[in-house]
Amino acid sequence: MKICKIVVTGLLLCAVPISASAMGQAALVSRGHTSMLMTDEVRHQLVMIPNYGVFDWLEAEARPDNSVVLRGYVTRPSTKTEAENRLKRLESVGKVINEIEVLPVSPSDDAIRIATYRAMFNYDSPVFRYALMAIPPIHIIVNNGRVTLKGTVGSEMDQQLVYTAARQVPGVFEVKNELKIDKES
Repeated sequence: MKICKIVVTGLLLCAVPISASAMGQAALVSRGHTSMLMTDEVRHQLVMIPNYGVFDWLEAEARPDNSVVLRGYVTRPSTKTEAENRLKRLESVGKVINEIEVLPVSPSDDAIRIATYRAMFNYDSPVFRYALMAIPPIHIIVNNGRVTLKGTVGSEMDQQLVYTAARQVPGVFEVKNELKIDKES
């Protein structure tokens, strides 16, 4: 049995069982290959959503029964719907369970999103390079004045710089740093 968690910024987490019978290993490898293809398809479909951006966060969990659980936060209801519809069209996906949360409309949160983005990705900032990537590895989720940083960075220093910049934004009540360090970045 294999469960894969797909994070749209490029990180892919898979849990594979340790024990398998000798006869079942070939089937496990075959299913594992199929499962990896499915996770690649799912990730590609989510990344290609037109309105998916730095202020949204999507995760997908591929289950052994070919179902996919969508989780995350989006600023537009259409992004939630589009994510579900894209996955339903995939042959390898049997069922889509959509647990994506649409963030409430708030001019205050919108102002915090923009201010946080500008504070983190100022042109002379050491982390400006992340803003130039085609698929942004850092996502800023703002809900009722609370900021959650998600995604990946290349070092602990970058992680700390992004967190510090977000904490200095006026109007922010709390900052949660959920950034992961990806040594390949």
